[in-house]
Amino acid sequence: MSKHDKDRVGVIGGGLGGLAAACTLAARGYDVVLFEKSPWLGGKAAELNEAGFRFDMGPTILTIPAVLRRVFEEAGRKIEDYLDLVRLDPQWRCFFTDGSVLDLAADEDEMAMTLDEFAPGSSAGYRKFLSLSERLHRISDDYFFWKSIGGIGDMIDVKGGFKPKILGDVISMRMGRSVGGTVRKYVPDARVSQMLDHFTQYVGSSPEASPAVLCGIAHMQTAEGVWYPMGGTRAVPVALAKLAEELGVELRPGVGVNRILVGPTGDRVLGVETDTGERVDLAAVVSNADSVRTHRELVNGAAPKAVKRFENRRGYEAACSGVVLYLGLNKAYDHLLHHDFVFSRDPHEEFDYIYNKGEPAPDPTCYLAATSRTEPGTAPPGGEALYVLVHTPYLRPHHDWNKMLPEYRRVILNKLKTTGKMPDIEDRIVFEAALTPQDIHDRYRVLDGAIYGLASHGKWFGAFKPANRSPDLKGLYLAGGAAHPGPGMPMVLMSGWIAADTLDRDKAAPKATREPVAV
Repeated sequence: MSKHDKDRVGVIGGGLGGLAAACTLAARGYDVVLFEKSPWLGGKAAELNEAGFRFDMGPTILTIPAVLRRVFEEAGRKIEDYLDLVRLDPQWRCFFTDGSVLDLAADEDEMAMTLDEFAPGSSAGYRKFLSLSERLHRISDDYFFWKSIGGIGDMIDVKGGFKPKILGDVISMRMGRSVGGTVRKYVPDARVSQMLDHFTQYVGSSPEASPAVLCGIAHMQTAEGVWYPMGGTRAVPVALAKLAEELGVELRPGVGVNRILVGPTGDRVLGVETDTGERVDLAAVVSNADSVRTHRELVNGAAPKAVKRFENRRGYEAACSGVVLYLGLNKAYDHLLHHDFVFSRDPHEEFDYIYNKGEPAPDPTCYLAATSRTEPGTAPPGGEALYVLVHTPYLRPHHDWNKMLPEYRRVILNKLKTTGKMPDIEDRIVFEAALTPQDIHDRYRVLDGAIYGLASHGKWFGAFKPANRSPDLKGLYLAGGAAHPGPGMPMVLMSGWIAADTLDRDKAAPKATREPVAV
């Protein structure tokens, strides 16, 4: 193997984080090779095409498009040349068990007027909540985003001297308080607070156990919008893969990594071994695989001390999983928007089942994506490619979803019939497929079938995930939903950028002889 080969940077996993890392590194002049076990690139951002219906299989909501834009700008490219993004407003439609319906509008004044009609007296509290959310968003931008963070010590540069502003911002983070408690302090109406709780569902965690700083997600969404890429969410990894190819990244779909190779002292990455037994020497590795499984399955054995330090740093709890129904309907429902929530009768009961009891909720919340509202071509004329997601616990040893799915499908459809105002939905289904927690575990090789990586539980430090720069193994960098800053499309994309930027700052690999792409 040539010296050039050894100078390359390897990326494990071709999901959104891996693609963002590969593009950023290549734009900065590195030789990059990306390995992806699946025959497609994009990870969970896959699609299902059957019987004239097209479904996004995984993520369906794109927020904070500035993160994606930044990846393209690294290479001096315009995102508009790769993607057609459509802004959606209202952002959600919410259906409640009392029969009421509420739309979430992006504009604060419009939403305040709507709330005063829906739940008199709610607008003032909503405005105060959004003001808090805006400040938490700003604090996240200042201290949390765009750099490798593994704990509060990484957020605050104590060596830089004490600054009163830092203390004020830390106090504003409302550490020790939960999302759910904070929401209800400002908005006591049960229905409105239930709607606001679900900003936290982007990270697959209970609002009652998640730190209040995550309330900043509300302002991120309302201020920066909800967007739909024409062609579906799948269009995002397709665009990133095109950019990667243009930048000279060697893309190797269908090639998995069995293990990360570590030096004899157990403290430095040397390369990877593929599932065919091929040894690939590398200067550094970005793992977009689940961070816990990266250590337990790819590193363990080669660097047991490093893995032990990783395991001892904190307890790693999987975020929730879910059941997804892909329903091809011969007739669309006119009362749905592109994004909809059909809410449970009691969120406390729902969260208790999912996050405490570890069992599917008997009366769940259903998230719906009815994409033909924005892109009619996702279904035959007059029809609908209806995506239905219900959060469930991560996999427990006694869960057998082959046996559990038929009954839980009936629970979900009954919820759509009643609260969702779709009494004849079974008559309209002409195509159906499903994804269970076991399917998610097997298909995407994530911890215990978790959709969103690691749970954000813990009122004090729940927002922190493993840092993008491994403190245990030189040359190892982490990306994806189970690494900082966490799950959700923009955060996963940001994790890839941070991993690449940190590697670059560390000078963990030599740059290629070719000139970097102009920015």
